[in-house]
Amino acid sequence: MTSSTPSPDPIGGDAALRPKTLAEYVGQHKLKDKLSVYLQAARGRREALDHTLLFGPPGLGKTTLAHIIAYELGVNIRVTSGPAIEKPGDLAAILTNSLEENDVLFIDEIHRLGRVAEEHLYPAMEDFKLDIVLGQGPAARTIELPLPRFTLVGATTRPGLITAPMRSRFGIIEHLEYYTPQDIATNLLRDARLLGFGLHEDAALEVGSRARGTMRIAKRLLRRVRDYAEVAGETAIGLERAHDALEKLGLDTAGLDERDKKYLEALIHRFAGGPVGVDTLATAISEDGLTLEDVYEPYLIQLGFIKRTPRGRVATAHAYQHLGLPVAGHPDDGLPLFVN
Repeated sequence: MTSSTPSPDPIGGDAALRPKTLAEYVGQHKLKDKLSVYLQAARGRREALDHTLLFGPPGLGKTTLAHIIAYELGVNIRVTSGPAIEKPGDLAAILTNSLEENDVLFIDEIHRLGRVAEEHLYPAMEDFKLDIVLGQGPAARTIELPLPRFTLVGATTRPGLITAPMRSRFGIIEHLEYYTPQDIATNLLRDARLLGFGLHEDAALEVGSRARGTMRIAKRLLRRVRDYAEVAGETAIGLERAHDALEKLGLDTAGLDERDKKYLEALIHRFAGGPVGVDTLATAISEDGLTLEDVYEPYLIQLGFIKRTPRGRVATAHAYQHLGLPVAGHPDDGLPLFVN
């Protein structure tokens, strides 16, 4: 598992590292079990899989699952994104020029699909036809283009922004969960094996425990840890090297970085633990409110360090304990610290 020659392939940047089958895909066990049934049934009927919507935080593998669906069905996949489809003409070009029977069309960030294009997508999803308007004014006429039966796989980090008519047209709607440190470690060991460098199991688990439950972050951290190991002349990453590198990267044992800790410290020290509005808190740490809501708070809430209340953000006893601060008199005093 060790190699004296560093691999030229970047971790996470090489498509060859992406698992091709459900069997190779690590984590998301309940989702994998359901997808396995759906895919087997579609193959048995020789039909396109029902349109599928995958949602969840970024970096959990929605794009990878879309490619796996296509591979398991033995069909091609066309990849695009919501912002790239603004007009009906953009949609027509994709649907009429590149899709064959039972192919997969993957639209990332589908909640950013142009509204006019979205309305033209409805008959394509339901009836596999596309209505094209030729000309303008009284001379305009509509022609109907038949389409091959295809599977639309949509991915989004903001499911609440998807319109109800769009959501209702998906036959499969699944949420991706954060990964356990053990699942992340298993995937990192696989990546290291494919790329030809050494990674000890306890080192992989150390990286996995600080990766915020996100596979993409874990791969990025592993790249940085490998940098420290190679500069030190080591051909395999051990626990001590992983721990030292992650500490130098500013990550604590729960995976919090300096910005996360700055958030908690401002909430506790400047605003007495809250409640405080997100805009006020954002100003206090020189960030914008949307960044706090989308980047920092989901993981802090997952760990049980903060609460969102009608009056604002509130630090829990878990946050006080994690920062080594006294929690006596706190409403949550005595609650055990939850660690992902």
